[in-house]
Amino acid sequence: MDVKEAVLRRRSIREFNDKPITDESIRELLESAMAAPSARNMQPWEFYVIKNKSLQKQLRGALPNANMNSSLIIIVAGNDQRGLTHQVNDYWIQDCSAAIENMLLTATSLGIASCWCGLFPMAERVEKVKEILGTADGIIPMALIHLGYGDAVAVPRTQYDEKRIYLYEETEKVL
Repeated sequence: MDVKEAVLRRRSIREFNDKPITDESIRELLESAMAAPSARNMQPWEFYVIKNKSLQKQLRGALPNANMNSSLIIIVAGNDQRGLTHQVNDYWIQDCSAAIENMLLTATSLGIASCWCGLFPMAERVEKVKEILGTADGIIPMALIHLGYGDAVAVPRTQYDEKRIYLYEETEKVL
């Protein structure tokens, strides 16, 4: 599958079967995530790979709209010790978002279904995940990613809408 097909085929899938994801595929997902661009290459991301069924159950029960039966959950978090400082320290949000999208596109290319469930900036969600995982200070859970195999196959689609495009073309100077 080429990149454009993965982009057009990627969907949020909320129903999964029991087939586990291999360690090799998990590594591919994480390798793709960590290939994302990041501000000044600070790479402020952390990835919590949750295979433990008890922990998955706690996460599903604690978060609204995250109670899906995926075989794998990955929590993507920002590490504020590795982000930019001062007024630009929120670039970790963009960096982690790029990492997540890389992961979702790679999942699609591997035939793995996924669903991105937002945590940050909802303080209560962030705190619940920090408590469940016992994360260190300075770690900010951004998203819970459900991964697994679904029985449905997404048909490629486009959501292209010319009404949302504003084109500024070069014009020749008239003397």
